[in-house]
Amino acid sequence: MLTRILRLASCYLAFVILFVLQKPLFMAFHIHLYSDVNWVDWLRIMWHGLPLDLSLAGYLTALPGLMLIASVWTQSRVLIYFLKAYSVLVAVLMASIFVVDVGLYEAWQFRLDATPVFYFMSSPADAIASITARQWVMGGMFFCIYVAILYKCQSLIMCRPLPQLRMKQKITSSVVLLLLTGALFIPIRGGFSVSTMNLSRVYFSAVPKLNHAAINPIFSFMYSVTHQQNFDEQFRFFASDEADKHFEGLTQSTILQPDSTLQVLTTNRPNVVFIILESFSTHLMSSFGNVSYTPELDSLTTEGILFTKMYANSFRTDRGLVSIISGYPAPPTTSLMKYADKTEKLPAISASLKEVGYVPTYYYGGDANFTNMQSYLISAGFEKIVSEDDFPRSQRESKWGAYDHALFQRVMSDLRSQTGNKPTATFIQTSSSHEPFEVPFHRHENERLNAFAYTDSCVGAFVRELKTLPTWKNTLVILVPDHWGAYPRPLEDTEARHTIPMLWIGGAVKQPMRVDVYSSQIDIVATLLAQMGLPHGNFTFSKNLFHPNVRKFAFFTEGSLFGMITEQGKAIYNLEGNTVQVQEGPQGHQLLMQGKAYLQKLYDHLEGL
Repeated sequence: MLTRILRLASCYLAFVILFVLQKPLFMAFHIHLYSDVNWVDWLRIMWHGLPLDLSLAGYLTALPGLMLIASVWTQSRVLIYFLKAYSVLVAVLMASIFVVDVGLYEAWQFRLDATPVFYFMSSPADAIASITARQWVMGGMFFCIYVAILYKCQSLIMCRPLPQLRMKQKITSSVVLLLLTGALFIPIRGGFSVSTMNLSRVYFSAVPKLNHAAINPIFSFMYSVTHQQNFDEQFRFFASDEADKHFEGLTQSTILQPDSTLQVLTTNRPNVVFIILESFSTHLMSSFGNVSYTPELDSLTTEGILFTKMYANSFRTDRGLVSIISGYPAPPTTSLMKYADKTEKLPAISASLKEVGYVPTYYYGGDANFTNMQSYLISAGFEKIVSEDDFPRSQRESKWGAYDHALFQRVMSDLRSQTGNKPTATFIQTSSSHEPFEVPFHRHENERLNAFAYTDSCVGAFVRELKTLPTWKNTLVILVPDHWGAYPRPLEDTEARHTIPMLWIGGAVKQPMRVDVYSSQIDIVATLLAQMGLPHGNFTFSKNLFHPNVRKFAFFTEGSLFGMITEQGKAIYNLEGNTVQVQEGPQGHQLLMQGKAYLQKLYDHLEGL
């Protein structure tokens, strides 16, 4: 009996030790992020991360515990084969999650959730396009070492022969092992308190990266997978009536008089060109007080409308596109694009323009099926979607498909060949300024900055050619990034990560100006439709930025937080730790309450779609 008890305890302890050691390994890999962390904090991270480690070890030890009970009554080799197979499966799963988490953390700034699975399932080639050859080699080596160590440990503990027992010993052993296996429920649940184990248990610091290092990525991933679709149960901060009270005034009333809107266009039916810039940020532009790596964009700011306090709603393209096209906030816990039954019920600016005679067209050099994009675009009313397969194979040289210069050349060719009097709505999504930042261009030694400079040069060339068309005088070009910026990295300041430029240029713009009101991508739809005199009340969360009576604020999310920012203050709240990350200004506390209510109402709305 003692042998089996020791094996159960050893199995559990081995998992715990491995999970504890993952933390310094994670920090060592990202030592450029954690170089300022002292040895006391390294110990605190491992200590405060223990609750999740103990919980996950309980889950993983439960099945071996049941097998040990079975071994009391039978010495069948099937048990050994089963435990070996289980050890391999667990080792592969744990190694995969840890390696992917380490690789993604710097770009995503939160620990692994279920998002990569969705990306991989929708388009495996695009999901791995960002990975360099060096990352493949290093990740593969670490994966193999991790699997070998874990499998060897578990085999030594669980797969050796066990002594046979007499009948009385069998009964006693079975009862004791059953009780011990059942006792695993205590660390699994996190004790005897009302709340069950969750990510907030490990949060101990006001410094987000310390909390992130304490999180067990396998627990984070599993928790995300099992809590994806219960929208009506997530983020219940207030009773319904109290949430309504805090939420009041945060969305645009449908009774606002259209003649109160400041008109900045020369026509209410311009040809509209959206240029959605992959990963651009304000930190690349001299227009925002930085060194300019985007001279073309900076030069265009002098002839258009520059929105200086625009924020990206999220961190990935699939989430940002829904914000731009549907005026819908990005949920922090999931990608809305994965739910075709919900996105088809969302309004879209392309559909609104189509209703008044526009012909919406979408151009993207990559795979339009990635992240269910194509189904979303079709539901959004796009009549034509040009993507990777529509380009000659000779032009599909990038890991993401066609390079940006080929993309813009295709758009210009189509614009030149257009006939008829229907106004056009052209959406162009760039991709070359995405990892791995490989472009046919050389201006900067830094490959990241070089990729942005390349796309910037493509935009400049496209706009210059667009100006030669007779339709230019009636054209509005809206340039906006798809999500937060990829430069500089790492950028620990949450607010700074989300600052992006938005620029309106074209012959349809009355005069250059700066718009210094807080806003985010979700506000583009209502702002443009109001300029065109078109209804926009069905865009629940979008606001007309040129209406004097609309409250101006920026709302954004990441996988682990939300932010709410106005002229009067800011609030950033960590959703994993249920802690206030930032609260500043005279309205800081009010904004925190309103941000919570906003998120709760968003998930109420999601549940109702």
